[in-house]
Amino acid sequence: MFFLLATVAIAAALGMLIARNPVSSALWLVLNLFCIAGLYLTLNASFIGVIQILVYAGAIMVLFLFVIMLLNLSALPELRSLDWARIAGFTVGLALLSQLLYVVALQFDLGGEPATSATAAEVGSAATLGEILFTRYALHLQVAGILLLAATVGAVLLAQRRFE
Repeated sequence: MFFLLATVAIAAALGMLIARNPVSSALWLVLNLFCIAGLYLTLNASFIGVIQILVYAGAIMVLFLFVIMLLNLSALPELRSLDWARIAGFTVGLALLSQLLYVVALQFDLGGEPATSATAAEVGSAATLGEILFTRYALHLQVAGILLLAATVGAVLLAQRRFE
C-alpha cells in the first residue's frame, strides 16, 4: 500500500505541474495531499494523517481555490508546448542522483534503524506531538502564530485597499 500511494502521489505531483488549468492543477494537488495522508497512515502516524487531510486538503486547498477564482486566472496567456527531451533528461538526472545518494548513504551508514510500529504509533500520537510542541518548541510555535497573524492582517488590508 505504501508504494502504491507513493506512486500515485508522484503521479499527482507531476499532473499538478503539467496541468494547464489552475483549477485542475489544484485538484491534482488535493489528490497528492490525500496520498501523503495515506502514507502517514501506513506509517502508523494516524494523528498526522488526519491533520494532513483536515488542514491541507481541506482548509488550505479551499483557500487556494478561492484565490484562483478571485484572481480570475482564466485569462492567462497560453503556455508554450512541453519539451519532452528536457523532461526525460530531468527524470533520468533525478534517477541517477537518487541512486548516487543511496550508495553514499549505504557507504556511510546513514540509513538508521527502522522504527518499530509501537514506536511509530507512540511518536505519531496527539499526546506526544502536543507535549513536544508546547514544551520544546513553544517559542517556535508562538513565532509562527505571530507571523501567520501578521500575514492575515496584511492580506485583509491589501484586499480592502483593492476593493475600495
